[in-house]
Amino acid sequence: MTPKLLPAFSITCFAVLGWFAVARAVSFEVKGGNSTCIKAQLSANFSITYSVTNGTDSTTLPLPSTAVLGNGSTCGGVGVSPQMQVVFGDGHSLALVFSRNGLLYRVANLSLSFNLSDSVTFPLSSSKDVMTVVTNASGISAQLNTTYRCQSSTTVRLGDVNITLYDVQMEAYMSSDVFSSKESVCSADQPTTTTVAPTESPRTTISPSPTPPGIPAAGNYSVMGTNGTVCLLARLGLQLNLTYFSKSQNMTIQGTVNLDPNKTLASGSCESTAATLLLTEGLTNLSFTFTLNSTSNKYHLSAMNLSAAWPDFTVPIVSVGNSTLNYLQGTLGRSYRCTSEQVLFVTNDFSLNTFKVWVQPFGVKNDQFGSAEECTMDSESVLIPIIVGAALAGLVVIVLVAYLIGRKRSHAGYQTI
Repeated sequence: MTPKLLPAFSITCFAVLGWFAVARAVSFEVKGGNSTCIKAQLSANFSITYSVTNGTDSTTLPLPSTAVLGNGSTCGGVGVSPQMQVVFGDGHSLALVFSRNGLLYRVANLSLSFNLSDSVTFPLSSSKDVMTVVTNASGISAQLNTTYRCQSSTTVRLGDVNITLYDVQMEAYMSSDVFSSKESVCSADQPTTTTVAPTESPRTTISPSPTPPGIPAAGNYSVMGTNGTVCLLARLGLQLNLTYFSKSQNMTIQGTVNLDPNKTLASGSCESTAATLLLTEGLTNLSFTFTLNSTSNKYHLSAMNLSAAWPDFTVPIVSVGNSTLNYLQGTLGRSYRCTSEQVLFVTNDFSLNTFKVWVQPFGVKNDQFGSAEECTMDSESVLIPIIVGAALAGLVVIVLVAYLIGRKRSHAGYQTI
């Protein structure tokens, strides 16, 4: 490195280090008149892969302490949801849109907009557009008059963008301008259950799973796109398996609950490479995020999040999720179907049993499923009877041939007199 380059190199290093030095919790407060409706303290990092002339490049953009509330922030009103919009850097923004259902509130949409014309953050970018990615699978939810808290980092993956949140303390639909003392702690911050040697009076044991409540009924769900047409179709039966500490039994148990399609509401959103289905039954919210690889035209279930407030919980709400899944794989324009029961493992504390699955998150035409790609288990279940039948047919042929040969030899043993 020549001496002439040293000053520029030093400035660049200090600038990069300066970005990361400010990646700490930043405070925001959305007011309507003199009343606070949303309050948040959070840290965030945004990892973005973008196109350059000869391929792609990546950058990590932290949320700086200089971030401020944008004009999109509002306490909402009739037909308008509360929203906290945070703007920073050269045209970048993070937005959280809230909704509530009964006694539960959640982040219904989490979006990141980044300005590719920012040459400092995105050097040599082949595009100068402002890009936006959106998901409603943030996993952030709590009961009303309860503060959501999560110190651990949680990452939402949206194609070429990873949104990582940590040191989060947040509340919406507030009744005062201070955080509620009652907190809902995310599952990542909760201590894991460990096996303890028996003592004279053990408090916590692992209880065997109760008898499942039967096979769940299959529900029909759909999501409408921005153009008013169906962009996602799903027909499936769902059974939740959640490990939690039971208030009534004073021990850790695995609860098994079926989603009732007659009581379940469907919503969601569709983007070019991401589609989300949100199912809500009472205080239970289950979201599925599908991701499309635009190069291979293959899609898969990439994320699943559950938030629930069951009466037997010792905490107001339990939130679990995983954004690194690889289930229900299909091809653009075609549906995925699996009549066999599947178990989708999401976290150590949560798995999902699926029955008679038929989904299509991309390329839906005329509100109808495309031609189906069958799962491996269904293919094997069809193949086994064929193999058994072929083997039995072969055995019959062998016995028949042996019988005919035996008869021919027995006739050859006699001579005409």
